[in-house]
Amino acid sequence: MSSSSPSSGAVVSASVSPAKQSKRIFVVGATGYIGKFVVRELVNRGHDVVSFARERSGIGASTTAEQTRQELKGSEVRFGDVSDPASLAKNGICGEHFDVVVSCLTSRTGGVKDAWNIDYRATKNALDAGKAAGAAQFLLLSAICVQKPLLEFQRAKLKFEKELIESGLTYSIVRPTAFFKSIAGQVESVKNGKPFVMFGNGELTSCKPISEADLARFMADCLEDPSKQNKILPIGGPGEAISVREQGEMLFKLLGREPKFKRVPIQMFDVIIPILSLLAKIFPKLEDKAEFARIGKYYCSESMLVLNPETGRYDADATPSYGSDTLRDFYERVLKEGLAGQELGDHAMF
Repeated sequence: MSSSSPSSGAVVSASVSPAKQSKRIFVVGATGYIGKFVVRELVNRGHDVVSFARERSGIGASTTAEQTRQELKGSEVRFGDVSDPASLAKNGICGEHFDVVVSCLTSRTGGVKDAWNIDYRATKNALDAGKAAGAAQFLLLSAICVQKPLLEFQRAKLKFEKELIESGLTYSIVRPTAFFKSIAGQVESVKNGKPFVMFGNGELTSCKPISEADLARFMADCLEDPSKQNKILPIGGPGEAISVREQGEMLFKLLGREPKFKRVPIQMFDVIIPILSLLAKIFPKLEDKAEFARIGKYYCSESMLVLNPETGRYDADATPSYGSDTLRDFYERVLKEGLAGQELGDHAMF
């Protein structure tokens, strides 16, 4: 698989101009954390957007159809099952023409079956349905961690990426670094006086977190900017890369407190993973438990930055920056207002 490498230290400028030409866009994964912002951004740019969603969505299927319509206001919301090609065709595409398909689909848990059902098969269903509807362009939300695929959801995403590249459609594969919400899990506990938990010395990993709004703007730019098409696009937020320890230090500084850390040995995963993997062979229901442990170790040991294939090292300078929303601003806001709208979902470690 080939991709266009970003230049070292690249800063991708934000586009604020309206769409030059309105496009008819079909969005799957519209009710997800990023999907909602993408829909709103596309609507704001004057595109004709159809959002496809389950009638009950969100964490624990707690969001009703009417709430979904309100969240995706400005787009036409259609309900069905993206995992079912017949439902996608009958209830989503409805025999109509679309110019673009946008996929913000991602497995909710990262479990083995969930990963292949959503990150590959459901996303492939959307590609097939889009091609049948005459779409010439496909915009995919992927993840930067697929650079080093050790997990099932990463393998599933890569399999789809390859098929998209070979599909003949104009494509943009967006691989963001960490989202703000993915590193917000300890805000409330630290605010309530508990220590900040980190693996090792807190310097094992770094990332360039990007806000949901900035990521949505970058994705919308891909529909308008030819330089972002037929490419794999790693993207991070503004500023320097930040380590886990630095995230904790930032929180304590904003709270006006001395830092208080709790170190956890990452070697614990080297005990847990083999045991769960062995038990999963005897008790198949434990397969996902073993995978969740592997996911935990991955995110505690691998940086969410561009990986240099020649050195095998992560490169902050080669990870492009975009937008204006900073992690500090995010922390200040959630310390005052709470984490409403930033629910972490089924796979959260903290």
